[in-house]
Amino acid sequence: MAKKHFKFKIKSHHLNRSVGGDIGINIILVIFGAFMFLPMLYAFMQALKPLDELWMFPPRFFVRNPTFKNFTELFRLMSTSYVPFSRYVFNTAFVSIAGTFGHLFLASMAAYALTKIDFPGRHVMFKMIRLSLMFHATVTSITNFITMSALGWVDTYWALIVPAFGSTLGLYLMRQFIDSSVPDVILESARLDGAKEITIYWRIVMPMVKPAWLTLIVYCFQGLWNSGTSIYIYSEELKTFNYAVQQILAGGIVRSGASAAATVIMMLVPIAVFVVSQSNIIETMASSGLKD
Repeated sequence: MAKKHFKFKIKSHHLNRSVGGDIGINIILVIFGAFMFLPMLYAFMQALKPLDELWMFPPRFFVRNPTFKNFTELFRLMSTSYVPFSRYVFNTAFVSIAGTFGHLFLASMAAYALTKIDFPGRHVMFKMIRLSLMFHATVTSITNFITMSALGWVDTYWALIVPAFGSTLGLYLMRQFIDSSVPDVILESARLDGAKEITIYWRIVMPMVKPAWLTLIVYCFQGLWNSGTSIYIYSEELKTFNYAVQQILAGGIVRSGASAAATVIMMLVPIAVFVVSQSNIIETMASSGLKD
């Protein structure tokens, strides 16, 4: 029999978009990007203004006589407080990091079980999770305080970290992303090869849903970093930096410069986390196109 040779032609598709269209899109993106950056720029300008410019009317956007006196005043106030400035920063960083990674670990494991493991009652559990999103944290504050008191966690780090573990919003986001982005055939193939569920979760599912858990890290970290006073914490040594900032604000107009400097410091860490995670999210989004 004569051999038949098959030739496949690969057609390349090019976007039919004019140079003017590209320029117009870039101009629109620059305008929206600048508009979104204005609040952050204004906060930096406020931190560099002397006291007379802070209360100038009508207010000016840019600073005339920039000074770092507000930052030195902030550190002076924090150095004279009962608790050192570094203690407030440590409390905030410890609670934010521990709460974020604990929530990511539990939410992703629970989302994988609810989505890819068939067990009785999983649909009912997911409905309860969706219903819990309707309730604000203030509604459950009394019951949470009773629970914390019964466990002996009042006035401890656990009272700030453990509630972050049980946030259902992150669980819901991870469940939806795993359901739409992880094909069942890949998991079945791994099970046929003898892989255990924990191996499938860690080495297959988590790399495939990298955009989801990076987004969850940004969201959870920002929420914990910016959290203020807590009804569970009484000791000054356990309070966060946001609480210290609120104490500075309570000093009146004379401390408005120090409060502006503290606002900038509070902004820097979440912005840095967002910038680092955003690059990874975009890179992973571009390479995650698997479908069942």
